[in-house]
Amino acid sequence: MTDELTPRQVAEALGVTPRTVQRWIATGRLSATRVGGRQRVSRSSLTAVAEADAAAAIHGARRIGTLLIANRGEVVGRVARTARELGMRTVGVQAPDDPPPRGVDAAVHVLSYLDGDALIDAARAAGADAVHPGYGFLAEDPAFAEAVDRAGLIWVGPPAKAMAAMADKGAARRQAAALRIPVVPGYDGDRQDDPILAAEAARIGYPLLLKPRAGGGGKGIHIVASPAELSDAIEAARREAGRAFADDRLLLERYLAAPRHVEIQVLFDRHGHGIHLGERDCSAQRRNQKIAEESPALSVSPAQRTQMGAAALDLARSVGYEGAGTVEFLVTDDAFYFLEMNTRLQVEHPVTEAVTGRDLVADQLSVAQGAPLPLTQDAVRINGHAIEVRLYAEDPDAGFLPATGRLLAVHWPNGPGIRVDTGIALGDAVTDRYDPMLAKLIAWGDTRAKALTRLRAALQSTLILGVRTNLRFLRRLLAREVFANGEVRTDTIGSEEWPEPAPGDGELQTAARALLAQGPYGEGPWGGGWRSNAPSAVRLRIGDREERVELGPAAAVEPPPAIAVEAGVAYVDVDGQSEEVRLAMPASVEEAVRHAATAEGRASLVAPMPGRVIAVRAVEGQPVSQHTALVLIEAMKMEHAVATPIAGRVSRVLVREGQQVQRGDLLAEVSA
Repeated sequence: MTDELTPRQVAEALGVTPRTVQRWIATGRLSATRVGGRQRVSRSSLTAVAEADAAAAIHGARRIGTLLIANRGEVVGRVARTARELGMRTVGVQAPDDPPPRGVDAAVHVLSYLDGDALIDAARAAGADAVHPGYGFLAEDPAFAEAVDRAGLIWVGPPAKAMAAMADKGAARRQAAALRIPVVPGYDGDRQDDPILAAEAARIGYPLLLKPRAGGGGKGIHIVASPAELSDAIEAARREAGRAFADDRLLLERYLAAPRHVEIQVLFDRHGHGIHLGERDCSAQRRNQKIAEESPALSVSPAQRTQMGAAALDLARSVGYEGAGTVEFLVTDDAFYFLEMNTRLQVEHPVTEAVTGRDLVADQLSVAQGAPLPLTQDAVRINGHAIEVRLYAEDPDAGFLPATGRLLAVHWPNGPGIRVDTGIALGDAVTDRYDPMLAKLIAWGDTRAKALTRLRAALQSTLILGVRTNLRFLRRLLAREVFANGEVRTDTIGSEEWPEPAPGDGELQTAARALLAQGPYGEGPWGGGWRSNAPSAVRLRIGDREERVELGPAAAVEPPPAIAVEAGVAYVDVDGQSEEVRLAMPASVEEAVRHAATAEGRASLVAPMPGRVIAVRAVEGQPVSQHTALVLIEAMKMEHAVATPIAGRVSRVLVREGQQVQRGDLLAEVSA
């Protein structure tokens, strides 16, 4: 009897389809070799799979037939893709005014992605056996995990007890320290009154970081440079932490200047076996949030890689971890420090998948069904290099504040080594209610240089019109020498200048003709003709400035810029940015008064982004000093203070707490 079997023979032996066998080979569950150009599976590999299935049965494992994905956006399609390949029926959820989930077999309506009871009811209504939380929302909520278990459903994630142990960042620090894992000097105690925090801050030394003890995602973090800033920072950090995580407790840490942010991907089964799948460098950040990640990390020495991998496994094992998780570290030139553990699938997991060949969602689902891990640490191999960037609806010109709009043009790249994970489509509305990430672009190459070249080309082939994004910024980031050399640190983006180019004559002429074609000088859609009575010049408004554009007979602009027109606005692509161009109409009376008032020594405070007013500190008649924050606006759980540029007296307050505002809305006025 031969020791080598064809995929069809394997399928017959295990009672599955040949397609399932091919999937197992692709995901590494079955080892295969090529003999004469054909795949062959050894009997020893076949025996290992059979034993794994038997072990799962012995441990009371349940099979997942229908999976509810309790999330929105790109992660829904990502999880559904693997689940459907594994033969599972997939169900998504949809909140009001949100696009339907894409890539699933069915969807159930819910009022909120944060309503755990409603999500469990949706799972029951859909006949689901299991719940995958994705990332964000309730993915790291131990109470939700417990509720799923109590409902008799399979939770695709770690045990609630392990989640709770790592959810409190202070408790996680203490757990790491007990295992002799280095932690940043700081304060993680339960006493939270202001005098205690001030005393601990003095002990730690300035500058320092104030951070929420619950939650993550870079929200609520404040750098405090001196004792004079501490009181206001504590107030703001507590407020943000309470709103975002329903827990206003804080921890203090010494501020490390320009470290690298490196994380270890761990994977544990329910039988005590755990491995790590290497590291990811996530140092490219703005507002303490990641925008680019890569694996492996150039900055990590072999000794550090071994030590951090062992530390990550020790920490996860100490809390009885199961499934996929990530242990994060801050790395300096000569040391590393535990930062936190994320008890879920990470946004940036595709780079690990690209270099290891594993499907982490398949691994999660396998562990949730009781199967042991199919490989040991010695079998983990890192192949090539992968880089990911996150495409956000945000305005780099305005401090990366979230942007909104409707997607009027969308084009994604393809090609060897390129992967795009997204949950958006043409016509979708991008609102301020949810995280502004639109997509992730991932490139793999057998070398870092090849991966970087592929990703740069992919970004050049990407197009988004209708909402401002960080696409142009990402192109420029990847073109910088500091990125090409792998020298990015957590402060790189914030410490360098990133001047944004203005639209050129070609883009402006294209926009002008498109806008005029919609009015009395055109005939139907743009390109339908050019009338002799069209103006020879127009004034265009681009953001806050105006520009005169000379127009003559239609001339070719090479290459022609991508453009879309809606409601009197031309959205023209300028090196990856969706610039809004309007015909400059006579100013309204209100605008004229506003600009005149500013010229006469008054300041008009306007909303820099759409969002909700969470605090109004301005009182009519109140004297204020320059740079005093008068209105606080929240969007996507991020807070922005609108301050007066001049000293004077508040003359008008036009908003109230809880009010929704749009970008450019007048909030208050100050007279000198």
